[in-house]
Amino acid sequence: MMDVDAMLSWGQTWLAGLTWQAVASTWFWSGLTIMVYLLAVAVYRRSGGHALAIPVLTGGAVMVAVLVLSGTAYQDYAQSVALLKWMLVPALLLLAVPMRQQLQRLRAVWLPLTVAVLAGSATAIASTMGIALLLGVDETTLISMLPKSATMPIAIQGAQALGGAGGIVALNVVATGVLGAMMVPLLLRMLRVEDEVVRAATSGLVAHAIGTAREMQDGPTAGAFAALAMSMTGLCTAIMLPIAVWLMRCFMAG
Repeated sequence: MMDVDAMLSWGQTWLAGLTWQAVASTWFWSGLTIMVYLLAVAVYRRSGGHALAIPVLTGGAVMVAVLVLSGTAYQDYAQSVALLKWMLVPALLLLAVPMRQQLQRLRAVWLPLTVAVLAGSATAIASTMGIALLLGVDETTLISMLPKSATMPIAIQGAQALGGAGGIVALNVVATGVLGAMMVPLLLRMLRVEDEVVRAATSGLVAHAIGTAREMQDGPTAGAFAALAMSMTGLCTAIMLPIAVWLMRCFMAG
């Protein structure tokens, strides 16, 4: 994650490079992105929280269609909405607010939650490695797939430091988040698990920021447990990833 000095340096560089055309493009694409997301949230609520109507999925699909139909290159779009990307950093920090509000309840379940996150993080990495090795995936791609259940900054920085490719990491993280946010409610419903805390923690563990954002829409309690599970999963992944890569290289060398 970017530190304060890096954030300020990026902001100064971004402002220095602005032209009137760039300002107009920033306002248009940022405004359109926000509007589409708000409409996607409204559709999600009207659907009663249907798994296939999560805002990241529907809103993302609409924006992809707009870019394709308008012939806009993704690089141009990404540059125009760079300010929104920068705003993700303080937005993530604000997740501490619901966690603080639910501190007493969080303390009451810290042990089972910690065990669940450790088991879930290890299972996510081990299952990915096992399937990838069976399919003969190359080392760079495999490393890029391992941190898929962590948040984007942790996943990208961790994988790249060990030889992974940032683009592949980002694709896997987004896909995991969207699929996790869709499947967690369905699977828990099939298992007849109705506990809000279990659902929220599972979403944060499996679907990181996307799952947490989904739980935030259901209330502060769900948001707090999802945010804590997401944070703990990121920490566990950062610790387990180098160990997993070392074991993988030992196995492939042998």
